[in-house]
Amino acid sequence: MISEPELVGEDEPGSSADVVSGFDAEQGVPSGRRRWHGALWGVAGALTASAVWAAAVFGYGIGGDGKPDPRGYRVESDSCAAMELKELARALGGSDSEPATELDGIEHPALHRIRCTVDFEELDLQERRGKDGSGWTMGYQASLTAELHKETDPRPEFEASSTLTEIEGSGVERVERVPDLGDRAYLVIMEDNSMRLNVVEGGAVMKLALSAWMSYNEGDGAEEMPDVPEEPEMLAYQGHLINDMRDVMKALKTG
Repeated sequence: MISEPELVGEDEPGSSADVVSGFDAEQGVPSGRRRWHGALWGVAGALTASAVWAAAVFGYGIGGDGKPDPRGYRVESDSCAAMELKELARALGGSDSEPATELDGIEHPALHRIRCTVDFEELDLQERRGKDGSGWTMGYQASLTAELHKETDPRPEFEASSTLTEIEGSGVERVERVPDLGDRAYLVIMEDNSMRLNVVEGGAVMKLALSAWMSYNEGDGAEEMPDVPEEPEMLAYQGHLINDMRDVMKALKTG
């Protein structure tokens, strides 16, 4: 059986619940005056649930027409310019290129989507270099997916994606809730030593991922290949990832 990944940082007991329930499966059907009493409580419960639902819907920016509030976001073909990632660039040694826009973007009346990537400068691992010039290099890549849903609320699908046990062939190690970021945000730690930050706000969904790669360059001689370096500790950059996401969100609102 595949279990759900560990979800860290959920609301503590006593906080507002996401699910409203007022039914007792073991309670029998009352008779006489108690039947009416139960019916009145049922009506009151239904009205309360409706009020809670309405408050949640309008609180998250879903209007009477069912369309999500864009919250000022703009997602267009040139929106990859928002991907400056200044904090990650400082931590990783600078970006190697301008953000590159991938070809699977969408510009439809119901959905706008862009995907873009940034490669950071390669690091030459001198301690893993042989006398013949062979050696290991390491690099990082960040990718951004930004979506603006204009017809349907993206939050149910966003919440469902937080329980996935596998993403693009890689297992999910755990999921952590990130407070004070959009309407809801999750940091997803992957088993392949990568991580991604998923945020939803109104009709906008943004996903910023960071991954690392290592490559071995052969030299002119026939020396034995040095040992494979240890994988980098990606969690050291989670604060940079979160702060850069805040900047991306601001840029998508003003761009």
